[in-house]
Amino acid sequence: MGIESLPIMTTRRDAVLAWGQKNSLWPMPFGTACCAIEFMSVVSSVFDISRFGAELVRFSPRQADLLLVAGTVTFKQAPILKQIYEQMPDPKWVISMGVCASSGGFYNNYTVVQGIDQIIPVDVYISGCPPRPEAILEAIVKLQHKIENPQTTPKAQYMAKEPHFGF
Repeated sequence: MGIESLPIMTTRRDAVLAWGQKNSLWPMPFGTACCAIEFMSVVSSVFDISRFGAELVRFSPRQADLLLVAGTVTFKQAPILKQIYEQMPDPKWVISMGVCASSGGFYNNYTVVQGIDQIIPVDVYISGCPPRPEAILEAIVKLQHKIENPQTTPKAQYMAKEPHFGF
């Protein structure tokens, strides 16, 4: 019996951890508008997000590692969003879903945050109003690539500074 007949597989520890993290995302939706309805369709059997290992939707930030911000975020909601982000365990990732979460959308007024990257760091942006379910799946795949290859992608697209909520 030689060593080649033993059931052994060699790899790096960080590669195994990255493989496990990318294939077991636990998303938490922060849905405030029509983008949240599109996320519901992604979870359904037609598009089936479970093919990508992200079907375990959690509604507690302490049990989630992926925050999907879907919809318009107002300045009144911004501290709540930041607190939810801070309650998530590390490593954590954020997907900004739709034009309202990414840039404020067509709500260019004093109540709407013009992009959630002013509050929390964002890893993947999804365009569209509302974004198609295929775009959400593509964002999951891009995030999985980012998790699998951390040395080739930036930590976050934009590192958010501490927001100032003046009342």
